[in-house]
Amino acid sequence: MSAATKEMLARVRQMIPPMLDKFHKGQLGRVAVIGGSEDYTGAPYFSAMASARLGCDMSHVICTPAAAAVIKTYSPNLMVHPLMCSSPSSLSSTPSTRPADNDPAQIAARIVALLDRLHVLVVGPGLGRDPLMQETCAHVIRAARDRGMPVVLDADALLLVQRDPGLVRGYGLAVLTPNVVEFGRLTKALDITAVGEDGKGRVEALAKALGGVMVVEKGEVDRLSDGSGTWTVDLEGGKKRSGGQGDTLTGSIATFLAWRKAYLDGIWETGEGLKEEETVTVAVFGGSAVTRECSRLAFAKKGRSLQASDLTDEVHTAFMNLFGEVDEEDGCAEL
Repeated sequence: MSAATKEMLARVRQMIPPMLDKFHKGQLGRVAVIGGSEDYTGAPYFSAMASARLGCDMSHVICTPAAAAVIKTYSPNLMVHPLMCSSPSSLSSTPSTRPADNDPAQIAARIVALLDRLHVLVVGPGLGRDPLMQETCAHVIRAARDRGMPVVLDADALLLVQRDPGLVRGYGLAVLTPNVVEFGRLTKALDITAVGEDGKGRVEALAKALGGVMVVEKGEVDRLSDGSGTWTVDLEGGKKRSGGQGDTLTGSIATFLAWRKAYLDGIWETGEGLKEEETVTVAVFGGSAVTRECSRLAFAKKGRSLQASDLTDEVHTAFMNLFGEVDEEDGCAEL
C-alpha cells in the first residue's frame, strides 16, 4: 500500500473503539438498512451483515413484508422490520386496501419513528425503482437529515439524488457510493465534465456540485471526495466483480460512521484525537479499505466463483489484517 494509505489507516485506527467492559449494548453502533423488496432480498442482508460482522452492536433491516419473511431466514442476528410498502399491483396476491399503505408520508412516518433508536442509516440496497418505495425513502432521508444522522446512499437510492440533488446537497453527513454506471448518471444529471489529473477531477467536481457530500467513486482504486479534497484507497482488491460487493461497502462505512459517533461522544479515552471535520472522511476511508481487503481475501480463496456472501465471511479477517487488536486501555491498535 502507498504511504498515504498507510497514514490514513493509522487515522482510521484512532477511531476504532477498544473492547471495554464498561460499554453497554448499542454504544458501538446501531445501524439500519432501508431496502429489500419481493425481488431483492440479498442486498440489504449483505449490507446489514457486513455492518454486524465488522462490529456494529445492532443491525436492522427495514423492508417490505415479502422481503422480511425471506431475510429473517438468512440470519437471526438481524432485526427485520416489515415497514416498507410497494405500489399496488393487480398481479399481487394480497394487495393492500389500507390507505396508509399507499401514502409515502404515512409509510415513512412508521420508519421515522425508529430513527431516534439509530446512529446511521443506509438507503438503497435491494430497494428497486418502485415509485412508492422511492418516495417513501425521500421522506425518510429528509427526516434523517433534520436529525443530523449520517446517511449512506447506494444503488437505486441514488436515483433520488439524480432526480433531486437538493435532497442531499450541502449535507456533509451524506455519503454516496455509486458504481461506474451510477456515477455516470449522476455526473450527467449535474452536468459534470471535469476529468482532472489521474481521474480525480470528476469525483471532486461531483462532490463539490453537491455542496460537500462525500462521494465514493468505486473502481480499480476507490476515490473519495467531499469537494474540498480527494483521497485514494489503493489497497489491492479482488478481480471478480460479482453483484453485491457494494453492499459490503455500505455496511462497512455505516459501522465506521457509527463508531465516529462513539468517538465524538468520548465514550473511551481517545488521546490527542482527530478533528471532527475529518472524521467522516476517516470513516469512509476505513469502510472502503475493509471492503477491498475482503474482496482480496475472498478472491484468493474463490477466484472466478466469488460471490457476495464470500466477502461477508471475510469481514473480521479483513479488519484484523488492517487494524489488528485494539488495546483495552487506551484504544491504540498495534500494526
